[in-house]
Amino acid sequence: MELMYQGKTKDVYQLGDGNYLLQFKDDMTGADGVFDPGSNEVGLTVEGAERAALALTKFFFEKLKKEGIQTHYIDGDIEGATMTVKPAVVFGKGLEVICRYRAVGSFLRRYGAYVKEGERLDAFVEVTLKDDERGDPPISKDALAMLGLLTKEEYETIKSLTVKIGEVVKNELAKKALELYDIKFEFGRDMNTGEILLIDEISGGNMRAYQGENPVEPLELEKIMLTD
Repeated sequence: MELMYQGKTKDVYQLGDGNYLLQFKDDMTGADGVFDPGSNEVGLTVEGAERAALALTKFFFEKLKKEGIQTHYIDGDIEGATMTVKPAVVFGKGLEVICRYRAVGSFLRRYGAYVKEGERLDAFVEVTLKDDERGDPPISKDALAMLGLLTKEEYETIKSLTVKIGEVVKNELAKKALELYDIKFEFGRDMNTGEILLIDEISGGNMRAYQGENPVEPLELEKIMLTD
Protein backbone atom coordinates (compact mmCIF):
# COMPACT_ATOMS: atom_id res chain seq x y z
CA MET A 1 0.00 0.00 0.00
CA GLU A 2 1.11 3.54 -0.69
CA LEU A 3 0.13 6.36 1.67
CA MET A 4 -1.55 9.03 -0.44
CA TYR A 5 -3.00 11.44 2.12
CA GLN A 6 -3.13 11.94 5.87
CA GLY A 7 -6.41 13.54 6.95
CA LYS A 8 -7.82 14.69 10.27
CA THR A 9 -9.98 11.63 10.87
CA LYS A 10 -8.62 9.09 8.36
CA ASP A 11 -5.61 8.24 6.19
CA VAL A 12 -5.84 7.22 2.52
CA TYR A 13 -3.76 4.47 0.91
CA GLN A 14 -3.62 3.31 -2.70
CA LEU A 15 -3.92 -0.45 -3.19
CA GLY A 16 -2.21 -2.51 -5.86
CA ASP A 17 -5.48 -3.13 -7.72
CA GLY A 18 -6.16 0.59 -8.19
CA ASN A 19 -8.71 0.91 -5.41
CA TYR A 20 -8.12 2.86 -2.20
CA LEU A 21 -8.08 1.96 1.48
CA LEU A 22 -9.36 4.42 4.10
CA GLN A 23 -7.85 3.91 7.57
CA PHE A 24 -10.20 5.43 10.14
CA LYS A 25 -8.77 7.16 13.24
CA ASP A 26 -9.96 7.78 16.78
CA ASP A 27 -9.54 11.54 16.21
CA MET A 28 -12.70 13.66 16.05
CA THR A 29 -13.34 17.24 15.00
CA GLY A 30 -14.15 19.88 17.59
CA ALA A 31 -12.47 22.27 20.00
CA ASP A 32 -11.33 22.11 23.62
CA GLY A 33 -12.35 18.48 23.93
CA VAL A 34 -15.91 19.09 22.71
CA PHE A 35 -17.16 17.32 19.56
CA ASP A 36 -18.36 19.54 16.70
CA PRO A 37 -19.03 18.08 13.22
CA GLY A 38 -18.72 21.56 11.72
CA SER A 39 -15.21 22.15 13.03
CA ASN A 40 -12.18 21.97 10.73
CA GLU A 41 -9.79 21.01 13.54
CA VAL A 42 -9.19 17.84 15.52
CA GLY A 43 -10.54 18.62 18.99
CA LEU A 44 -10.48 15.27 20.78
CA THR A 45 -9.46 11.63 20.54
CA VAL A 46 -11.97 8.99 21.66
CA GLU A 47 -11.03 5.33 21.89
CA GLY A 48 -13.22 3.24 19.60
CA ALA A 49 -14.35 6.21 17.51
CA GLU A 50 -12.79 4.76 14.37
CA ARG A 51 -14.70 1.47 14.56
CA ALA A 52 -17.95 3.25 15.44
CA ALA A 53 -17.55 5.60 12.46
CA LEU A 54 -16.84 2.73 10.09
CA ALA A 55 -19.68 0.53 11.39
CA LEU A 56 -22.23 3.29 10.87
CA THR A 57 -20.73 4.24 7.51
CA LYS A 58 -20.96 0.61 6.34
CA PHE A 59 -24.57 0.46 7.54
CA PHE A 60 -25.59 3.58 5.59
CA PHE A 61 -23.60 2.86 2.42
CA GLU A 62 -25.18 -0.58 2.18
CA LYS A 63 -28.64 1.04 2.63
CA LEU A 64 -27.84 3.46 -0.19
CA LYS A 65 -26.72 0.61 -2.44
CA LYS A 66 -30.15 -0.98 -1.99
CA GLU A 67 -31.70 2.38 -2.95
CA GLY A 68 -29.65 2.45 -6.16
CA ILE A 69 -27.57 5.46 -5.05
CA GLN A 70 -23.98 5.34 -6.28
CA THR A 71 -21.16 5.64 -3.72
CA HIS A 72 -17.44 4.83 -3.66
CA TYR A 73 -17.97 2.08 -1.07
CA ILE A 74 -16.76 -1.46 -1.84
CA ASP A 75 -16.30 -3.12 1.55
CA GLY A 76 -15.53 -2.40 5.20
CA ASP A 77 -13.42 -4.21 7.83
CA ILE A 78 -14.73 -2.99 11.17
CA GLU A 79 -12.11 -4.74 13.33
CA GLY A 80 -9.31 -3.28 11.23
CA ALA A 81 -11.13 0.09 10.97
CA THR A 82 -10.56 0.16 7.21
CA MET A 83 -12.83 0.69 4.21
CA THR A 84 -12.04 -0.24 0.61
CA VAL A 85 -13.36 2.27 -1.92
CA LYS A 86 -13.38 3.01 -5.63
CA PRO A 87 -10.91 5.65 -6.83
CA ALA A 88 -12.56 9.06 -7.12
CA VAL A 89 -11.42 12.61 -7.82
CA VAL A 90 -12.67 15.47 -5.65
CA PHE A 91 -13.87 18.80 -7.04
CA GLY A 92 -11.06 21.33 -6.76
CA LYS A 93 -9.37 20.74 -3.39
CA GLY A 94 -12.58 19.26 -2.03
CA LEU A 95 -16.13 20.40 -1.31
CA GLU A 96 -18.38 19.74 1.67
CA VAL A 97 -22.13 19.66 1.12
CA ILE A 98 -24.36 20.20 4.15
CA CYS A 99 -28.06 19.34 4.35
CA ARG A 100 -29.75 21.25 7.19
CA TYR A 101 -33.05 20.43 8.89
CA ARG A 102 -32.64 22.70 11.94
CA ALA A 103 -31.01 26.09 12.50
CA VAL A 104 -27.91 25.21 14.53
CA GLY A 105 -24.13 25.44 14.22
CA SER A 106 -22.60 27.74 11.62
CA PHE A 107 -25.99 28.38 9.99
CA LEU A 108 -27.24 29.91 13.24
CA ARG A 109 -24.02 31.88 13.73
CA ARG A 110 -24.36 33.45 10.29
CA TYR A 111 -28.12 33.98 10.12
CA GLY A 112 -29.08 34.32 13.78
CA ALA A 113 -30.59 37.76 13.17
CA TYR A 114 -33.29 36.12 11.05
CA VAL A 115 -33.82 32.68 12.56
CA LYS A 116 -34.29 31.21 16.03
CA GLU A 117 -32.06 28.45 17.36
CA GLY A 118 -33.44 25.05 16.43
CA GLU A 119 -35.97 26.46 13.95
CA ARG A 120 -36.97 23.93 11.29
CA LEU A 121 -35.38 24.20 7.84
CA ASP A 122 -36.60 22.55 4.65
CA ALA A 123 -33.60 20.33 3.79
CA PHE A 124 -31.51 23.43 3.10
CA VAL A 125 -28.40 22.54 1.05
CA GLU A 126 -25.21 24.57 1.15
CA VAL A 127 -21.74 23.95 -0.26
CA THR A 128 -18.48 24.97 1.39
CA LEU A 129 -14.91 24.79 0.17
CA LYS A 130 -12.58 22.49 2.10
CA ASP A 131 -10.11 25.17 3.12
CA ASP A 132 -8.95 25.17 6.74
CA GLU A 133 -6.96 28.38 6.33
CA ARG A 134 -10.06 30.31 5.24
CA GLY A 135 -12.52 28.61 7.56
CA ASP A 136 -14.27 26.47 4.92
CA PRO A 137 -16.15 29.36 3.27
CA PRO A 138 -19.64 28.81 1.78
CA ILE A 139 -19.79 29.11 -2.01
CA SER A 140 -22.73 29.59 -4.41
CA LYS A 141 -23.67 27.66 -7.55
CA ASP A 142 -22.63 30.56 -9.78
CA ALA A 143 -19.25 30.92 -8.05
CA LEU A 144 -18.58 27.17 -8.32
CA ALA A 145 -19.27 27.33 -12.06
CA MET A 146 -17.27 30.53 -12.53
CA LEU A 147 -14.22 29.01 -10.78
CA GLY A 148 -14.48 25.84 -12.84
CA LEU A 149 -15.13 23.55 -9.86
CA LEU A 150 -18.59 22.35 -10.94
CA THR A 151 -20.89 22.98 -13.86
CA LYS A 152 -24.33 24.28 -12.93
CA GLU A 153 -25.77 20.94 -14.03
CA GLU A 154 -23.34 19.07 -11.76
CA TYR A 155 -24.30 21.35 -8.88
CA GLU A 156 -27.97 20.44 -9.35
CA THR A 157 -27.05 16.74 -9.47
CA ILE A 158 -25.15 17.03 -6.19
CA LYS A 159 -27.92 19.06 -4.59
CA SER A 160 -30.52 16.46 -5.60
CA LEU A 161 -28.33 13.60 -4.32
CA THR A 162 -27.73 15.44 -1.05
CA VAL A 163 -31.45 15.81 -0.37
CA LYS A 164 -32.13 12.20 -1.38
CA ILE A 165 -29.31 10.73 0.74
CA GLY A 166 -30.13 13.02 3.65
CA GLU A 167 -33.71 11.75 3.59
CA VAL A 168 -32.50 8.13 3.77
CA VAL A 169 -30.33 8.92 6.80
CA LYS A 170 -33.07 11.02 8.42
CA ASN A 171 -35.63 8.22 8.04
CA GLU A 172 -33.28 5.59 9.46
CA LEU A 173 -32.60 7.77 12.52
CA ALA A 174 -36.34 8.36 12.97
CA LYS A 175 -36.82 4.58 13.30
CA LYS A 176 -34.77 4.85 16.50
CA ALA A 177 -36.65 7.96 17.74
CA LEU A 178 -33.75 10.22 16.77
CA GLU A 179 -33.92 13.48 14.83
CA LEU A 180 -31.31 14.54 12.27
CA TYR A 181 -30.48 18.26 12.61
CA ASP A 182 -27.85 18.44 9.89
CA ILE A 183 -25.42 16.22 7.99
CA LYS A 184 -22.28 16.82 5.94
CA PHE A 185 -21.45 14.89 2.75
CA GLU A 186 -18.60 14.81 0.26
CA PHE A 187 -18.82 13.95 -3.43
CA GLY A 188 -16.34 13.13 -6.17
CA ARG A 189 -16.09 11.80 -9.72
CA ASP A 190 -15.48 8.10 -10.31
CA MET A 191 -12.01 7.96 -11.90
CA ASN A 192 -13.13 5.28 -14.34
CA THR A 193 -16.62 6.41 -15.35
CA GLY A 194 -16.73 10.12 -14.45
CA GLU A 195 -19.99 9.54 -12.57
CA ILE A 196 -20.66 11.69 -9.50
CA LEU A 197 -20.42 9.53 -6.36
CA LEU A 198 -20.94 10.00 -2.66
CA ILE A 199 -17.51 9.58 -1.04
CA ASP A 200 -15.91 9.74 2.43
CA GLU A 201 -18.18 8.51 5.26
CA ILE A 202 -21.63 8.74 6.85
CA SER A 203 -21.12 8.54 10.59
CA GLY A 204 -21.82 10.31 13.85
CA GLY A 205 -18.75 12.43 13.16
CA ASN A 206 -20.38 14.28 10.27
CA MET A 207 -23.91 14.82 11.53
CA ARG A 208 -25.86 16.31 14.43
CA ALA A 209 -28.44 13.91 15.81
CA TYR A 210 -30.76 14.58 18.75
CA GLN A 211 -32.80 12.42 21.08
CA GLY A 212 -35.53 14.78 22.19
CA GLU A 213 -33.68 17.98 23.11
CA ASN A 214 -30.38 16.22 23.83
CA PRO A 215 -27.55 15.84 21.32
CA VAL A 216 -26.35 12.27 20.72
CA GLU A 217 -22.58 11.77 20.75
CA PRO A 218 -21.07 9.80 17.83
CA LEU A 219 -20.27 6.62 19.79
CA GLU A 220 -23.72 6.60 21.38
CA LEU A 221 -25.31 7.14 17.96
CA GLU A 222 -23.58 4.03 16.61
CA LYS A 223 -24.79 1.98 19.58
CA ILE A 224 -28.39 3.16 19.17
CA MET A 225 -28.46 2.68 15.38
CA LEU A 226 -26.84 -0.74 15.27
CA THR A 227 -28.50 -2.37 18.29
CA ASP A 228 -31.69 -4.31 17.62
